[in-house]
Amino acid sequence: MASIIDIFLEPSKVFAEQQEEPGYFAPLAIVAMFSAGVTLLYYLKVDPSWYVDHALLASGREMTQGEIENARQMMPGARTMGYIGAPISVLVLVIVSMLYALYFMLAGKVAGVPVSFRHGMSLTSWSNMPVLLGLLVAFIGLVSMSPKTGFEALLLTNVDPLFVQLPPDSRWLSLARNFNLLNLWVTFLMAVGWRSWSKRGWGEAVVVAMIPFVVVYGGMVLFAIAK
Repeated sequence: MASIIDIFLEPSKVFAEQQEEPGYFAPLAIVAMFSAGVTLLYYLKVDPSWYVDHALLASGREMTQGEIENARQMMPGARTMGYIGAPISVLVLVIVSMLYALYFMLAGKVAGVPVSFRHGMSLTSWSNMPVLLGLLVAFIGLVSMSPKTGFEALLLTNVDPLFVQLPPDSRWLSLARNFNLLNLWVTFLMAVGWRSWSKRGWGEAVVVAMIPFVVVYGGMVLFAIAK
């Protein structure tokens, strides 16, 4: 468990250990547990009636009164959303981690660095630990929040709401609400891990770590521009 602290203070030490004996269950489980917990607790605490109105407003669509009423009847309640959203958050985390692991394994083959799928999962899961800090911030906000608070307002490490509060119809809303500043830290740790394993320079390590970041957020930028 010392690695959980060391990943923030001495990441090179953690990745050197992981190269010899890769493991990923502990960091993946910790982030998954907090992600599911924050999601579930939010939906159990939010005002159910207000949540429906907020979700419809956040969609950014112009709706007639009839469409609004139909949407109200079809939308699952806040409690149901919590019971659905918590396991989905875990599933998404696992799938994304596996995709990153596959990427690092393929990058290793191209670069001539011995990276197995298990190594890729280890690099991804340990590098993702800074996300835990954002979840802790959200949990603190959750404890003291008003029942009429949007979930996005708790994610204070995202561009929106940390720096801007964009209107629901903004083409940049999705990017701003999904750009977690802690991902910069995550990417840095990935570069540290790759450099430790490859025994090569920072240039290659940064490029390898940045490619998924650029692809994901670059795609979101292009999608926003195309709207």
